[in-house]
Order: sequence, then structure tokens, then C-alpha cells
Amino acid sequence: MTVSDLERKQEPKRAGLGPAGWLRWSWRTLTSMKTALLLLFLFALASIPGSLIPQRGVEPDQVARLYEESPDLAVWYDRFQLFDVFSSVWFAAIYLLLFTSLIGCIVPRTGTYLRELRRKPPAAPRNLSRLPHHAAFESDLTVEEAARRLRKLRFRVVTGDGWVAAEKGYLRETGNLLFHVALLGLLAAVGIGSVFGYRGNVLVVEGDGFANTVAAYDRYMPGPRVNAESLEPFAFELSDFQATYQVGGDNSGQELDYSAHLKVNDSPGAPARDYELKVNEPLDVNGTQTYLIGHGYAPEFRVTDGEGQVAFEGPVPCLIEDKPTLTSGCVVKVPDAQPSQLGFLLRFLPTSTPLTDGGHASSFPGAVVPEVQVLGAFSGDLGLRSGVPQSVYELAPPEIMKKLNPLVMGEAAGDPLAVGKSLELPGGAGKLEFTGVKEWITLQIAYDPGRLPALLAAGTATIAIVFSLVIRRRRVWVRVKDGRADVGGLTRTEGSAAGFAEEFDEIVKELAGDKDVR
Repeated sequence: MTVSDLERKQEPKRAGLGPAGWLRWSWRTLTSMKTALLLLFLFALASIPGSLIPQRGVEPDQVARLYEESPDLAVWYDRFQLFDVFSSVWFAAIYLLLFTSLIGCIVPRTGTYLRELRRKPPAAPRNLSRLPHHAAFESDLTVEEAARRLRKLRFRVVTGDGWVAAEKGYLRETGNLLFHVALLGLLAAVGIGSVFGYRGNVLVVEGDGFANTVAAYDRYMPGPRVNAESLEPFAFELSDFQATYQVGGDNSGQELDYSAHLKVNDSPGAPARDYELKVNEPLDVNGTQTYLIGHGYAPEFRVTDGEGQVAFEGPVPCLIEDKPTLTSGCVVKVPDAQPSQLGFLLRFLPTSTPLTDGGHASSFPGAVVPEVQVLGAFSGDLGLRSGVPQSVYELAPPEIMKKLNPLVMGEAAGDPLAVGKSLELPGGAGKLEFTGVKEWITLQIAYDPGRLPALLAAGTATIAIVFSLVIRRRRVWVRVKDGRADVGGLTRTEGSAAGFAEEFDEIVKELAGDKDVR
């Protein structure tokens, strides 16, 4: 055995941290200021996809269109919960970690802050001329008079044998601590809203109504502590929708404003009241907010089947395909048609304009010359009675579409249908009539009990951070001896010495009165 082997054998084995040590290390790391700032940055970063990618709770039609245009990309978005960012597992994990980290930061800082409040300013140094700021003047100033004048300037003052110590700027630490508390309150308010609140989306066509019940929602997202009885029992009817667009110029067709005219019943049996719903002016019924988030067209059709019976009649909400012109894709399903079910793929053109190649396109989003292109008409089993849910914007799944019988396709349908015009289907299968144009609106209805606390917390955080950034912690000492007064000062905040110089001069002038200061 060599000497080095013997030395290694005699070296004591290093003990590991152990479970308790690792827990302490994890807690210290999580509650450190660097970790809190990192989590706050991640929280803000994680919110970006919720602004850039359409969310199911806000823009369900945009999500549906993304599935149609880029199905592979939409599947990956859904896999990573990017269509539901604010209710995703990874967003909730960041939220909870940030919440825990802030609590771990606030508790020890509160103890430190309370000890600082009770601590008196330290005694004056022996040689004030060594301080960053210093002045001296001949005066009969007494300790008591110097203390009085500094208190007048809102300093906390302590006196001793021939000296005065004063300190100011405690609101800086107050603002710093209050900012963290307000941030914690903001997170708590968001949590309260998600647990005790709810939100949902609904599409309403002109002339139709909505009652605030679970069954009436197209998409309903309640918090864990919400049940059907929690919903505010109000109802309304969409009597009219109006949108205005710019006519002419480089921005022709740009949307200027739109509003929905509602007749609202605040409770069962309550008289109806008129309300104009705008984008930034939600309807508020006892804390339940109704927001106008989108609109589109719902052309009206009448379908007569092969036996001469009206099998379908009413408006059909269409999915917007081109936002600048509101060109929209429509699907009409007629499961009650005889002797065979009928289905239509249509394109709605608000302002139909002939093209040089013989086709048609919309040149303006307003319904100036509304026409409907028939892209395809089919007969056969649409699969609506199979029990498998289908999208209202899709005629049938691909496997069912292959089994349908195409009656009219593309150019065979002829020119687009104007209001009042109809298309006879071959073989006596039926007839499609374009009878009118209505518009639809999409609404988000939300109840959030944490909304007001969140507003108060955000306002408090803003004021607190201003205190923390603007107010300086500074100390001033005065020594009085043999008709001479020495004044010294320094700041306890990095980078604020330049700003304190002018204030120090004013303090010295107040202490000296009319005396000559050196």
C-alpha cells in the first residue's frame, strides 16, 4: 500500500446534505429575491402566448379556423395547452411557485422592516468632515434648536451630548415591502377569481336571445367552487347589431366601430331595459360582465326537400375566412330532408364584386351587395345521428364526406345567389333559397370576484414602486461645540448621492439661518 493510498484511506468521508439539508437548500433557493424575480419574469413570459395565440375562452371561432387552415400546428398548440394558456398546468405551476416565493420573501423582510422602524438613528461620528457631504459654520446653535429644525424637516431625531442624529426616508422600505405584499395580493385575487368565478362564450344571432344558464353557453368554464345556482339569473335579446366601416381612401373597409343593441332583463320578471353593448363598455349585472368580442354574418336560408316540404329555414352563422372583407364560409345541414339528407357548402360575400376571370369576391366588409356562392351541394347520410359530435362549421368528417353524393359542385352552381334567389337541385332533390342577411355577435360572459381586489392591488403596487424608486434613505448629523456647528450627511441608497447634494445644502441653510457656511 502506497503512502497516497494510506492518506486517502484515513481521510474522513464527507457527509451529504441529507433530506433535511436538501429541503432547507430548496426553500432558501425558492424564497431568494433572484428566484422571485426569475419567476416574475417567467410569469410575464408565459402570458405572451395567451396574447398571440387565439384562446378557446375568448376566440373559439379563431381556434376553429386555425384547425381548418393548419391542423398539424393546431394539434401541437393543443398538446402544449396553448389554446388555454391561463388554465394550463404549466402556467398554474409558475403561478404557485411565484406565490410561494413571494410569501417566503415577505415574511423575513417584514421582521427586518419592523426592527428598522424601532431602531434609532446612530450617534454622530466623531469626525463629520470625512462624510461624503459636510459643511461647517460659526453659530450659537444649540442641540435642542438643531433637533427642532430637523424635526421641522420631517427627520427622525435623536440627541446626545453635543450632537444630533437624524434620519429620513423610511417610506422607501415601506414602499418596497408594500410592493411585494401588493403583488402577493394581486396573485391571490387572480386565484380567488379562478376558484369562485366563471366565464363562458356564446354566439347570438340578431333576433335571438340568451339566458344566463349553463345549457345556453357554447363553451362554459366554471371555477371549482361554482355550480349552476351561482349564475346570475339575467337574460337579454339581441334586437339589432350595427357596424360602421371606412368608405374610400387607403383604409377603405377598415372597421371604425360596432355595437349591439340589447333588451336586458336583470332578473326573472324584471322589466326590459335597453343597453348599447360596445367593445369597451361591457354589460354589468350584479358583477357579471358581458363583453362584446366579435361579430360576423348569418345569412338566412330556406331549404325545400325532394317531397316539397320546408326542411330547414333560418339564419346560419358563418365562419369568417377573410377578416378585411368578412368573406365567410357557411355550412347548412338539413338532416330532416326527405327522401335523403341534404348538406351545402357555401361562401357568403358581403359586397359581391365580379372578377375579370368570371369569378366573384367581396370587396367590402359591409353587406352592400350580399350574395352567396354555392361551393357544393350533397345528399346522403351526414352522420348527425351517429352520436359523434360534429363542428357546426364542418359539413361532415372526411370519412363521411367520401360517402356523400355530390349534387352540384363549383361552377355548375352558376352565379352567386342574391337575396330572394334560389338554386334548384338536380334530380328533384330539393331547392336552396337565400332569403336574407342577419349578423351574429360573440360574447364572453364572466364573473370574477377577484376583479376589484386585483385592481386595488395593482394600484397599490404602482404607488409602492414609485415610493421605492423615488424616496432616498438619508442620514444627517450635527455636532455643536464652542460656537461652531459641523454638519455631515450621507445616503443609504446607492446611486442617489447626486440627488442628495441639493437637499443637503437646503438642510444646512435651515440649520445655519443667515450664517456664513463653509
